[in-house]
Amino acid sequence: MTQTQTQQRTQKRNILISGGGIGGLCTALALHAKGHHVTLCEATETLKPLGVGINVLPHAVAVLDEIGVLDSLRKIAVETSALIFANRHGQTIYKDPRGTSAGYSHPQLSIHRGQLQMHLWEEVVKRIGQQHLHLGQKIRSVTQSADHITATAVLPDGTEVQHTADFLIAADGIHSAIRKQFYPDEGAPKWNGMMMWRGTSRVKPFLDGRSMVQAGHRRAKFVVYPIEAPSADGLQLINWICDRRLREDGFGGALTAPSREDWNQQGDLNDLLPTFGEWKFEWLDIPEVLHGATQLFEWPMVDRDPLPRWRHDRVTLLGDAAHPMYPIGSNGATQAILDAKCIADALDRDLPLEAALDEYESQRRPMCADIVRLNRQEGLDAILDVVEERSPNGFAKLEDVIDPDEIKGIVTTYKKAAGHRVG
Repeated sequence: MTQTQTQQRTQKRNILISGGGIGGLCTALALHAKGHHVTLCEATETLKPLGVGINVLPHAVAVLDEIGVLDSLRKIAVETSALIFANRHGQTIYKDPRGTSAGYSHPQLSIHRGQLQMHLWEEVVKRIGQQHLHLGQKIRSVTQSADHITATAVLPDGTEVQHTADFLIAADGIHSAIRKQFYPDEGAPKWNGMMMWRGTSRVKPFLDGRSMVQAGHRRAKFVVYPIEAPSADGLQLINWICDRRLREDGFGGALTAPSREDWNQQGDLNDLLPTFGEWKFEWLDIPEVLHGATQLFEWPMVDRDPLPRWRHDRVTLLGDAAHPMYPIGSNGATQAILDAKCIADALDRDLPLEAALDEYESQRRPMCADIVRLNRQEGLDAILDVVEERSPNGFAKLEDVIDPDEIKGIVTTYKKAAGHRVG
């Protein structure tokens, strides 16, 4: 059978997506490009460009290119040149070239999360049509028959509406209602004892104006990267994260997360300055960055245990609903985007629906479970912990502290598990 004949035989399906975040929107675009009929429900009544910065790795950027949004995204993003690991004194431990600077065909993008989401939403509206997109509808539950699903959505006034489709993709985040329906006893997300304060500031460009830096160690870490090109006044919008450990007994997700009401609340600089108030590097004055914050949010670093399966008959999970992980290694949005491509490709094959969904899961679930586990061990940030333990006051020569081959081993192991090109 020729490829054309296979494509002609591939059944085009009516698909319902729960969740209009980055994963859900990329999935909608990828499925629409394959000829499927997509309906999407998002709980938020009005989308706004909220949040701070994120990174999207080259193998996920290739997917954005494939669905036709990369050229326009490049105009509002920064193409990251390198990820630099440094100690809390600002000394470089390891420089990892990124994106096209590392020889990839596609860049690594640093971008404002809200701008990325809004851009994807506009593309979905343009291609799929506003009539197939439902804001202010939170899908609460799903029932199934032999040949379709019926999902119940709740409107802001409490009214219920129902949607019928061939199957449902739940991309409704770490607090997924659909995941909870199938795993009602799972409980709250797992917390590692670390709180994160995330903000943005406008500063003079640091280093080459395209670098991402992770400095410190597992008890106190500062992450920073630009998310816009320098403006006419010579300043650049940067995203920064202060991680501070509040509990020492939470490694590996041993603690129950703080109540959801405490998530994404306004942060207080007074919680940061005792730890980061004297972190002044040659290339960046961190107290100055903190005092210049244009916004500041606080939430816990959480994940969930990997699941034994994602598919339940005609329902499957995607993105943070399937595999929430610590924000280490720029894998959150990246893995959701890779999910989108994988499920669209699986459905494009001449397979029964359940077999196609199983194919998607067999490719994605083991890899994402490995990343969750590696991130619980600090991921690439383990390099920082080794150096802090061996030279807390800094170093004169890095090679006296850590063998370059030891660093290379940590980097190679993690990148292979996360789907990077290695070697």
